[in-house]
Amino acid sequence: MMRALATSMKRMAATPGTIRGMGWMLISAFTVAIFNGIVRHLSADVHPFEIAFVHSAFGVLYLTPVYFRSGLAPLKTQRLPMHALRAALNVTASLFMIMALSISPLAEVAALSFSAPLFATVLAVALLGERMRARRLGALLVGFAGTWLVFRPGLEAVEPGSLLVLGFAVAWGGAMITVKALARTESSLTQILILGLLNTPMAAVAAIPVWQTPSLGQLAWLAGLGAVGVVRQLSMSQAFREADATAILPLDFTKLIWVAIIGYAAFAEVPTVWTWAGGFVIFAAGTYITFREGQLSRNRGGQDRHPGR
Repeated sequence: MMRALATSMKRMAATPGTIRGMGWMLISAFTVAIFNGIVRHLSADVHPFEIAFVHSAFGVLYLTPVYFRSGLAPLKTQRLPMHALRAALNVTASLFMIMALSISPLAEVAALSFSAPLFATVLAVALLGERMRARRLGALLVGFAGTWLVFRPGLEAVEPGSLLVLGFAVAWGGAMITVKALARTESSLTQILILGLLNTPMAAVAAIPVWQTPSLGQLAWLAGLGAVGVVRQLSMSQAFREADATAILPLDFTKLIWVAIIGYAAFAEVPTVWTWAGGFVIFAAGTYITFREGQLSRNRGGQDRHPGR
């Protein structure tokens, strides 16, 4: 897989930046679907907490060359508590997501996971003092209406898996806020390397009470899951490095299409029309918020020139 990724990088290096960014985003969306499918397959026999730990451990293993090449310099930080908070939120989000994937339809999980930027926006207002403008508030309301379409409380029973996905979205939204805070002083390399070192022992704490030594076949799947996770992270980072968010974020919706295909082919799951409709509404609202924040960031000097937006 890593060799195929390297080959793809060489081919895409010759294309314009925006096209390359779009290509990387499509790869990222596809790998999310593969990741979710592998988790669903493994969860039939392996506890979700164990999956989270071994997946994280393999991720660190695959990044070992980066640690050796970079040396100790990127690991120096004055903000270790913030890094630890980010890792804790990241592990919490991972545990919620893997538990949800083990019991809920893949497409429904993917649709509700689009709500993470909505919760990140709420947390940014509550914790960072960001302003809630009219357009942002409107997008939030539309996005949460999309979650209602997926849940339809009162019309159908709310499944535990759906609540777990919302738990993931809240934790992941919090992690996004810590990344935003860390970015003021820490490089991306520092954040990635420290996150890798902190994630695994934190995930181990949850895995130890339920640990059962995986078989060789399960270990092979877990190794593949770790590789897919690394490709997912690298392709997402590369997508935003190559192109503007406005060009690539809409393509993230394709993960719902891939997840639906895998869910149908491998697990005989057929997404409801409400899952598609709710997922689209949530995704559109979250994407609009991201675009709007980027636009305002480019237009503001020290304060917003148009505070009423």
